[in-house]
Amino acid sequence: MLFSLYWILNKRYLQQQLPSFLLYHIYFLLFISYFNYSFYLADMTGTFLESCNVLVLYINELSLTLVLRVSLAHFEQTMVVYCGLLVLQWMKTMWKTDPCYSRYGVNGSLCSILIYLSEGFEEAVVRDSLKGLDPLLENIIQYRWIHQRIRSMEDIWVEAGRSLSAKYNLTGRKAKQILVHPGVVTDQIGMARAAFSGGPLGELVQWSDLISTLHILGHQLHLSASIDDLKIFLGGKKNGCPPRPTLEPDLIYIDIIGLHQMQNAVCNLCVSRCAIRVLDSFGTEPDFNHAVWAKRHNLHSPYGSLNLIPTQFYTMFPHTPDNTFLGFVVQPHLSAKENDRLKSITRKKQALVYGKRAEFWQAKTAYLDTIHKYLDLHGTVDKSVSIPSYVTNHGIVTGTEVHALLRESKVFVGLSFPYEGPAPLEALANGCAFLNPRLHPPHSSLNSQFFKDKPNIREVTSQHPYAEAIGEPYVWMVDMHNTTDVERALNAILNQTVSPYLPYEFTCEGMLQRVNILIEKQVGQMLTSLLVIWFPLFFCACQDFCSSTGSWPPLSALQVVKAEVNASCNQACQKEGLICEPAFFPYLNSAQSLSKYGVNCQTSEQSDGYLVLPAYMNNIEHCVFQSDPLLFSCVRSHQSWNRMCPCRDYIKDQIALCKACI
Repeated sequence: MLFSLYWILNKRYLQQQLPSFLLYHIYFLLFISYFNYSFYLADMTGTFLESCNVLVLYINELSLTLVLRVSLAHFEQTMVVYCGLLVLQWMKTMWKTDPCYSRYGVNGSLCSILIYLSEGFEEAVVRDSLKGLDPLLENIIQYRWIHQRIRSMEDIWVEAGRSLSAKYNLTGRKAKQILVHPGVVTDQIGMARAAFSGGPLGELVQWSDLISTLHILGHQLHLSASIDDLKIFLGGKKNGCPPRPTLEPDLIYIDIIGLHQMQNAVCNLCVSRCAIRVLDSFGTEPDFNHAVWAKRHNLHSPYGSLNLIPTQFYTMFPHTPDNTFLGFVVQPHLSAKENDRLKSITRKKQALVYGKRAEFWQAKTAYLDTIHKYLDLHGTVDKSVSIPSYVTNHGIVTGTEVHALLRESKVFVGLSFPYEGPAPLEALANGCAFLNPRLHPPHSSLNSQFFKDKPNIREVTSQHPYAEAIGEPYVWMVDMHNTTDVERALNAILNQTVSPYLPYEFTCEGMLQRVNILIEKQVGQMLTSLLVIWFPLFFCACQDFCSSTGSWPPLSALQVVKAEVNASCNQACQKEGLICEPAFFPYLNSAQSLSKYGVNCQTSEQSDGYLVLPAYMNNIEHCVFQSDPLLFSCVRSHQSWNRMCPCRDYIKDQIALCKACI
């Protein structure tokens, strides 16, 4: 009877009908009843009987899953040995006897033990095939291009999974329930339809590789391609009864378009914002993300004001240190037969121009004329009308054909647009040098129509800043309007031979390593507080993005740098060969913490009026600390204050991870 009552109480529709305080009282009485009527004698040698039971209750309230535990102080004087207490006591003292407990998240705290005892655990096992995705993908027309890329790369993904498993222990991981909703593929946006006719592919590449990564890592995927799908998964599909979800996801991968769709479609549901990971190609800076700050400072963007933790935004390239670098895979997704054919291709005195749309070529004739003096020019353009007559246009071609063209070309020619796409790295992976145009002045939301609505003011100094950082002999920076500069680069390229080059972070194995660690380790600042209610119950918040007892990256990776006046933490860290790590800001945000690094705060104050905190006024030994954790920022500077910057090292060609992170 008691379990029947418990089952009824846990039904979401009843939780929505009863006032919270009344529901808590019923749970409390149920817990006491169960506790007094279900106890068993235990084996006092240190183990517990199989008949023992531990009741852990869950309440879905305020977008959190809270594990209830009763205060047991007044029971400790009794002579009755309760089985539940014995289980907890045994776990408290014996959890280190088998390493499996720590792999399952037990760290000795009561909260971790309760979570372990209460949750069903399905282990995430590295898969040796992508065929399990076929039933999910083959009947969703919006995923057609994504499905084709996934299937064409199966052998590479499977081999990468095996290789990573051989190098690192990937056992003992919980299989997460993961909802994937790319808003860009929904019919309202239409990018999926345009993929086969010259439309942009960068975001679809990233979604393809993310889905492959999550599947190979052993997680359970739920793919959404429409607003109706979202409603079904999250319980917003309405009928005569209150909404009931078919899925309670551990993680939700979504883009900003999809997030707006979710907010509009299922806004009445308690979806944990902490489970959300937003794929955001160009990045969202903290001041644009903070709704109140953005409104106060007129930072208008249709993609901003989401009030997420900035590291919940996952970028295409590692260009925004306040966000998280997700990336994608640059790999010739070819069969063994196709690879053999490519290896037999000889390099010709030709160049392939980067630009599928005819409008990208406009006003570039003088630049292309200069290159044509040295090389035959080829293109893969949707229309031949607007391009020079000397260009051999192959039209819109398959990925295999693009790789073949890159293998026989000496140069991949940038036209200054599109920005930050996958193609330049594909060129390098095929041994083809990239001509990367500088942008004068740097483009940003302050001076560029393309970036106008982007939620950042990041300055893009070339068509491809990541490639710019790779540098010569693979990437050659040029001023398109300076013939001498272009000819200098071409002469150097024609007199060199470069081998294929691909940073590890853009390989299948590199992405598997990075995403696995992000899923298992990444947490946010402690932004949620524990509910306190007036009867003697205590709550453990579920471990999610917003709250955790752990620290990642590990604090041992923290290196504190005092920035010069007018320098951002991003600049200060880079100057020392490090990168800014926003997860460490809270650890520097007190006078006591700064004193460990030689900063003497004679006076101090808290403020939510700046993006450069914690900061130090050297002349008066005054410190200012951040009172709003959403306003910590790596990228802003102050004209008269020294910023105190949290930096860390990184693994070469895997910048998302510090050396102590794996």
